[in-house]
Amino acid sequence: MAPLRTLTLLTRAGCGMCAHAREELTALVAELAAAGRPVEYLQVDVDAAGNNELRAEYGDMLPVVLLDGEQHSYWEVDEARLRADLAA
Repeated sequence: MAPLRTLTLLTRAGCGMCAHAREELTALVAELAAAGRPVEYLQVDVDAAGNNELRAEYGDMLPVVLLDGEQHSYWEVDEARLRADLAA
């Protein structure tokens, strides 16, 4: 069995683009789980206490999608590329 992949959405409160990305990723994660290909899905608010490094690195690029801890896309979800990378 393949190792569980980790999908992380970096976001902040009041970000409309972040809300849209959250909807897209939530639907994708549910679809993958239903197909027997679950992924760990995390949402991280870069403005929360303790996230100073994330805010400094990604704060101007939100929303940011990380796949297994590596930047995958920013400002929008590149769903086609994400699906391909998750399948690899």
